[in-house]
Amino acid sequence: MEKSAMSRRVAIKNTGKAAAVFGAGLVPGVSLKQNSAVFSENELKGKVAIVTGARNNLGRGYAVAFGAAGANVVVHHHKPDSRDQAEETASLVEKAGGKAAIAVGDLGQLSNIEKLFDTAIDQFGRVDILVNNAGQIVKKPLSEVTEEEYDRLANINSKGTFFCMREASRRLADNGRIINIGTTLFGKLTPNYSAYAGTKAGMEEYARALAREVGGRGITVNVVCPGPIDTPFFHSQEPPGAAAYVAKFSVAQRIGEISDVVPLVSFLASERSQWLTGQTFWVNGGYYSR
Repeated sequence: MEKSAMSRRVAIKNTGKAAAVFGAGLVPGVSLKQNSAVFSENELKGKVAIVTGARNNLGRGYAVAFGAAGANVVVHHHKPDSRDQAEETASLVEKAGGKAAIAVGDLGQLSNIEKLFDTAIDQFGRVDILVNNAGQIVKKPLSEVTEEEYDRLANINSKGTFFCMREASRRLADNGRIINIGTTLFGKLTPNYSAYAGTKAGMEEYARALAREVGGRGITVNVVCPGPIDTPFFHSQEPPGAAAYVAKFSVAQRIGEISDVVPLVSFLASERSQWLTGQTFWVNGGYYSR
């Protein structure tokens, strides 16, 4: 009994170590094969993932991690002028071990969503994983939000997410994965983010409903809600010193890193997450929980 308990402790320790490596995607001097018992670089071999908004930040992190696990990845970006960043992400995916294709378009337009899935099928023959990561943000008091700003955010944060999920429900292979990237602001009482959090909040209900609708095919649907993450997406809306202030609300006294979020998304994309669906997961270092 004592030996068994010790084995479990070692397994848990190794799982955490492997998750850190897998989440980083490419870690100089560290081979994923060292942790193959937990996160094999071939775990997603033969799978095809679409990651929206993958030109940089968290989206790039998910795409590279999938590539490191052997998946082929469709790297989506919003505008033609961000093509160079999307190409950099695609290059990192391929260096990690996967193959990559690039798709561009405003996902508030259904035709672009259809083309996105067409790209995956034309290039790789199937779709197994969708990560709804694309989004836009505006920080200002609700009383100052313009109609144009609201429509722009709703177009991608709500409509785009909904119809990407609809297309995934039609085209994902059995035992596929749909992962929506939300925000801790769904629960945290924070001013000036009403348009951003409000236009994304519907994805929780979309996920719960769709999880029931496609569960019979083995497809899971979940929501991941990161807290403040040290990326340009966060800093573009915040004044100097905001990160230090927000860090006080974390049990670790820091804001999050991309590598804090990627391991959970990687796990939810894997076969090992089959028993998790219709759930919302908070990844914020204790910034908020419910």
